[in-house]
Amino acid sequence: MSAALAYAVLPPDRRQSATALHVQRGVRRLFSELGCVSLPEFSLANGRRADVIALCPAGRLSIVEIKSSVADFRADRKWPDYRDFCDRFFFAIPETVPESLIPEECGLIVADAFGAAILRIPADHTLSGARRKAVTLRFAHSAAALLHALADPGRVKDGAL
Repeated sequence: MSAALAYAVLPPDRRQSATALHVQRGVRRLFSELGCVSLPEFSLANGRRADVIALCPAGRLSIVEIKSSVADFRADRKWPDYRDFCDRFFFAIPETVPESLIPEECGLIVADAFGAAILRIPADHTLSGARRKAVTLRFAHSAAALLHALADPGRVKDGAL
């Protein structure tokens, strides 16, 4: 199965707005251009769900929290819970959200459906070896489950993804 065909058969995720989905696509394209692989809607061990997690060739992990509007940012205060699961934490916003809204200690990505640009790189927050291994194994398991679901949609058990 080609990559284009695999992408075409992914079920739509109806939890996000159209704007958030466009930002997600641009963010994932950016990380791909940087040589990283990414997963959307990634479940963390603390019960939170990262909008995007990226794994880069050296094993570094970045989490991206997408905010599609000012109201979306103001309503959500769970983002500090992601810091313990990544080396770098970013917010990604569309051009319509003011950059000044994003805390200075966080990375900043501006994105649309076609691409993204990193406007601010956050300070490194290096994970411990044990935490890095745990998150990387969860990443691998999630990616393999997604591939299995694409190849054999009727056989994936509830909660496997």
